[in-house]
Amino acid sequence: MTAGPITSEPADAPPAARSERQKLRKHFGRFDILFFLLCTIVGVDTIGTVASSGAEAFTWLLVLAAVFFVPSALLTAELGAAFPDEGGPYIWTSRAFGRLAGAVNNFLYWITNPVWLGGTLSVSAVTAYTTFFNDGKDLSTPAFYVFTLAFVWIGVLAAILSFDVGKWIPTIGAWSRFLLLGLFTATVGVYGVRHGLHGFGLGDFSPTYAGFVGLVPVLMFNYVGFELPSTAGDEMTDAQKDVPYAVFRSAALAVLLYALPILGILLVLPVKAISGLGGFIDAIRQVFTVYGGHVAGDGTATLSGAGSVLGDLAAILFILTVLSSGVTWVMGSDRALAVSGYDGAAPRFLGVISSRFGTPVRVNVLSGLVSTAVLVLAHELTNGSAAKLFGAVLGLAISTTLVSYLGIFPALAVLRWRAPEVPRPYKAPAPLAISIVLTLLVLFACVQLVAPGAGDGWFGPTYAPDGWSHHERVKYLLTEALPLLGFILLGVLFWALGTPTRRAEAEAAARAGKLLG
Repeated sequence: MTAGPITSEPADAPPAARSERQKLRKHFGRFDILFFLLCTIVGVDTIGTVASSGAEAFTWLLVLAAVFFVPSALLTAELGAAFPDEGGPYIWTSRAFGRLAGAVNNFLYWITNPVWLGGTLSVSAVTAYTTFFNDGKDLSTPAFYVFTLAFVWIGVLAAILSFDVGKWIPTIGAWSRFLLLGLFTATVGVYGVRHGLHGFGLGDFSPTYAGFVGLVPVLMFNYVGFELPSTAGDEMTDAQKDVPYAVFRSAALAVLLYALPILGILLVLPVKAISGLGGFIDAIRQVFTVYGGHVAGDGTATLSGAGSVLGDLAAILFILTVLSSGVTWVMGSDRALAVSGYDGAAPRFLGVISSRFGTPVRVNVLSGLVSTAVLVLAHELTNGSAAKLFGAVLGLAISTTLVSYLGIFPALAVLRWRAPEVPRPYKAPAPLAISIVLTLLVLFACVQLVAPGAGDGWFGPTYAPDGWSHHERVKYLLTEALPLLGFILLGVLFWALGTPTRRAEAEAAARAGKLLG
C-alpha cells in the first residue's frame, strides 16, 4: 500500500478502487453474516475424514477448538470490525505487509475454493446421490459430468447473483445443516437404544502425537473461515457491530455441529469401516434403518419404507449443505480477488464489479472455469475413482488454504502496532500471543502436510499416507510442494500484472499533491 497512516477507509485509495466500490450494495445484515459463517465453517465433506482417525479425533477436535478456533474468532472479530473494507483478509494482509505479500496471499486464498468446489465438494455430492438414489452404483461417465458440472455452475450462478438474492443459498444451507445434523444426532440415540453402540474406553480418547500430525491439518481446515464475510465488508449494513456478534455465535454453534455428528459416527460404525469420503453418508444410512430397513451381517445397510424416505431427504440436505459451503467460499474469495484487482495487486481486468449485480462476475466465471478444469482433470487422472479424486483434491485444498493464513494471522499484531489510531469496536486480548500461537500452529500443519512425520520419523510407517511407502517420501514431498510453489509464483505474476493500476494510482496522487501545493 502507499506510505502514510493506515485508516479503515483510506483517503489515498486508487481511483479504480473508488470507482468499483461505488457499485457495491449494502444488504448484508447481522443474521445473514451468521448464516454465511455457519456455511463457511461447518462443512460435512470432511466429517468422515476426521472420524476415520478414531476416538482420539474427538479429543483433538475439542483441544483445537480451545487453542485454535477460539483465538481465531477473537482475531477476526477485531480485524473485521476495525478494518471493515471490502476484501477483508486481502486488505488486512496488504496493509500489514504490503501489496506483494497481499497479492500472493490472496491468490492462495482464492485458488483453493474453485479447486475445492470442483473436486471434494462435487464428489461428495455425487456420492450422496448415488448412495441414496442410485442403489450405491457409480454413475456412468456422461452422467457423472452432467451432475457435477450442474453442481459447479449452480454454485457459480449463486455467486454471480446480487447478494440480496445470492445470500439465500447460505441461509438455506445453514438450515440444512441444522436439520441434517440434528436429525442424524437424534437418530443415533434411537439406534443406540435399539441396537447398542460401539463402546470406547477412556484410553481410546487419549491424544497421541501421531494422531495430532494426521488430524491437525484437516481440523484446522474445518476451523478456518471466520474472516470470509469480511470480504464483503462494504456490503454489510453495520460491520463494526455485526461481525463480532456473528463470529462469536457461529463459533459456539460450529463446535457443536462438528462434535455431535463425529461422535455419532464413532458410536455407530467401527473405525475400520469409516472412510474419508463416505463415512458420514454410510453412518446416515445405517442409523436410518431404525425407521425402516436392516443391516446385513457384512455391515451393508438397506433402507425401506420411512427409512428410505428419510434417507432421501438426508441426501438432499447433504447436497444442499456441501453446495452452500462451496457457494459461500466462492462468494467471499472471489470478492477478495476482485478487490486486489482494482487495488493494484492483480490484473485490473479481474477487479471489476458488475453494475447490474454488484458482484465480481468476471472472477466468478473464472472460478467456474477453474472448478470445471479441476473436475475433469482429476476425474481423468484417477480413472474415475471417486475416493482417489476426493483424497487428492482435499489434500491440495487443505495445504493451499492453510498457507494463506500465514499472512492473515500475523496481521492482528502488526496492525495493532502500525495502526493504533484506528477505532476498534472490539479489541482481542493479547494480540501478539494470539498471532504467534495461530501462526505457529498453521506453520506446523503446513510442514506436516508436505512432509508427514517431520521431526519424528518423516514418512515412517505411522505417518506415511495410505498407498505410499517410505522410499516415496521425496516424490510425495514434491507432489505437495510443487503445486504450492506454482501458486505462489502465480500470485507474484498477478502482482506484476497489477503494475499499471499501481502506476495510475501514483500518478493520481502526484497530481493531487501538485494541486494542493
